[in-house]
Amino acid sequence: MIEVKDLVKNFGNLRVLKSINFSAQEGELITLLGPNGAGKTTLMRILCGYMPPDAGIVQIDEMNFVSQRNQILRRIGYMPENTPLYSEMTVAEYLLFVGKVFAMPQKIFEKSFMEVVDGLELLSVLNQKIQTLSKGYRRRAGIASVMLHQPKYVILDEPTEGLDPNQKIAVRRFLKNYACQNMVLISTHLLEEAEALDGRVSVLSEGVLCYDGNVEGMRSFSADGTLSDAFFKLTHLQNTEKE
Repeated sequence: MIEVKDLVKNFGNLRVLKSINFSAQEGELITLLGPNGAGKTTLMRILCGYMPPDAGIVQIDEMNFVSQRNQILRRIGYMPENTPLYSEMTVAEYLLFVGKVFAMPQKIFEKSFMEVVDGLELLSVLNQKIQTLSKGYRRRAGIASVMLHQPKYVILDEPTEGLDPNQKIAVRRFLKNYACQNMVLISTHLLEEAEALDGRVSVLSEGVLCYDGNVEGMRSFSADGTLSDAFFKLTHLQNTEKE
C-alpha cells in the first residue's frame, strides 16, 4: 500500500504540492488528472523516490525511502513522460538488459517477457532498433521495460501520448488486466483516459487534490453530464479559492 500524509513540495518560493493526503493499494487503477502545472509529475516523482518531499510522509508497504530505498524500488515501475531508452539496442536487447539489471531468474524473465510483448503488441518490432521505431512503439517499449520485473506499483506519466486509437486500446487493456492484482497509476491531461479506464480518478489542481473518487462521482460536478465540464468546475473552483 502507498500512503502519503501531509505531503509538501516547494521549488524555491513556489509551493507546488500543498499538504497532499493520498493512499493507493493493489487492485486499483488510478487516473491522475490535472491541468498543466498542477503538480502531477512532481507527485509521481516523489512517490517513486526520484525526489524527496519538503514535508510530510511517503510510505510504501510501511517502508520509507530513507532507510529502505532499495527494497521499495524493486516494487515500483516508473515511466517518466520522456521515456529514457537505449536507442541503439533492439527492443528485445533492451528488455533483456532490463531483466539483467533486476537480476530476474530466467524462467520468470521469459514468462514476463512474453506477457509484456504480447500485451503491448510488440512482437513485430522485437528485432528492430529502438531509434527506428515510431513514437507509439517507443512508448510501448518503455511501458514494457518498466513492467518487465513485475512491479507491485506501476506509475506512468502520459503513457498513451503519441499512440494511435488502436494502440491506446491495447495499452488500456493491458493496464486494466495488470491492475487486477497490482496498483497502476497513470498521469494524463486527457479526460478520455479516465473515461476509458473507468477506475479511480484523482484530480490535482494548484498543488491540491480537489477530487478523489470514481468517474461517475466526478461527472456529478458537471452541469451537462460531461467530464470536461466537471474538470473545469473542479479546477476552476480551486483557482477561485486560491484568489
